[in-house]
Amino acid sequence: MSDAPLPVGILGGMGPEATILLQQRVMAAVPASDDSDHVPLIIDMNPQVPSRIAHLIEGTGEDPSPVLAAMAKRLEAAGAQALAMPCNTAHHYATAVTGAVDIPFLSMLDLAAARALRDVGRGGGVGMLASPAVRMTGLFETVLGAHEISVLWPEDGDAMLAAIRAIKAEGPVPSARETVAAASAELLAAGAQMQFIACSEFSLIADSVAVDARAVDTVDLLARAIVEFSAGP
Repeated sequence: MSDAPLPVGILGGMGPEATILLQQRVMAAVPASDDSDHVPLIIDMNPQVPSRIAHLIEGTGEDPSPVLAAMAKRLEAAGAQALAMPCNTAHHYATAVTGAVDIPFLSMLDLAAARALRDVGRGGGVGMLASPAVRMTGLFETVLGAHEISVLWPEDGDAMLAAIRAIKAEGPVPSARETVAAASAELLAAGAQMQFIACSEFSLIADSVAVDARAVDTVDLLARAIVEFSAGP
C-alpha cells in the first residue's frame, strides 16, 4: 500500500471564492479513483485578513503580517506539512508566514518564475494580469528579473483594481471580463510572450484573456505544486 498523501495547509479567505477555486483545481489535478486518493487540505478560511489593497495602495490599512503568521502557526499545529496561499498580493508578506513555521511554503512567485524560465527563457518578456498592489511591491520583477525576464503591465492600473473590486463584490461580472480582455490584448500587442493571471479574482475569469494570448494561471501552478508535494518524494 502506498503512503497516504501529505496534508497541506491553505491560508485562505483572500478572497473566499478564490480559495474554493484552488480547492477545486487541486481536486481536478489528482488522478483519483477513490476519496482517499485526494490531497488532505487544512483550510483556514479567514476573510478577515486585513486588506492588502488598503495596506499597500491606500496606505491606511492594517499590516496583514501578524494575522497571516497566526494562521500559519494554526495550520502547522493542525498537522499541515506545507503551506500554500492563493493570493498573489499576499506574497508580499510571505516572510511573516515562513518565519512563523518550520514547514515549507509553496510560493506562487517561485513557481511562476520557474514556469517563465522554462517557457520564454532568459531575455523574454512576460505580461501581468494582476493587482496594482503586486506591481507596487515589485514581487514579480524580483523573481523574474533574477532570470533576466522582463515584466510588462497594462497601462490602466485603476481599471484593473476596479475589476478586482467588482469581482469581490459581485462575482465575475461582464465589466471585469471586458477589462481583463482589453488588458490581455494590450500586453499581447506590447510583445509579451506569455501572460500570468496573477490575481486569484482574475483566475475566476481566466477564460477572458485575448484569444492568441499564451496565459498561465498562478492558481493552476500552485494547485499542481500542492498535488506534487502531497504525493511525497
